[in-house]
Amino acid sequence: MSWYLLLKTLHILSSTVLFGTGLGSAYYALRAWRGGEVAVIAATFRHLVMADWLFIATTALLQPISGVALAYVAGWPLNQLWLLWSMGLFVLAGLCWLPVLWLQMRVRDMALQALAAGTPMPALASRYMAIWFALGWPAFVAFIAIFWLMVAKPL
Repeated sequence: MSWYLLLKTLHILSSTVLFGTGLGSAYYALRAWRGGEVAVIAATFRHLVMADWLFIATTALLQPISGVALAYVAGWPLNQLWLLWSMGLFVLAGLCWLPVLWLQMRVRDMALQALAAGTPMPALASRYMAIWFALGWPAFVAFIAIFWLMVAKPL
């Protein structure tokens, strides 16, 4: 197998894990939150935070490394507009994900505290979830645009 095909496969697989984990995390977080059961929220967010560190953080590091290596092996200059847009959108998604991760950790901690105390979720958690939801949309749209740019290479 050539270096190009190996890097391309690695890049595609890691983008799939990154995007898929993000969508799955969003789905389960929203379902747990809307269900309103503190025990379910606590368990779900504990697993979401772990999945973010194991899968999203690692693939978020692998994506730019494999992408730049792939461009180098393919002979694509990094100043092509489709690559610049892809990189910019990736940074935008990352800037959305960092506060989302922090919010998930805070909601997890609040849920664990509420579960231990036998109390409902604090009102602050609702505000955190509203921000979490709002930050998810630009990241989602950015990744859809990145996938299109990677396939079409229009610019």
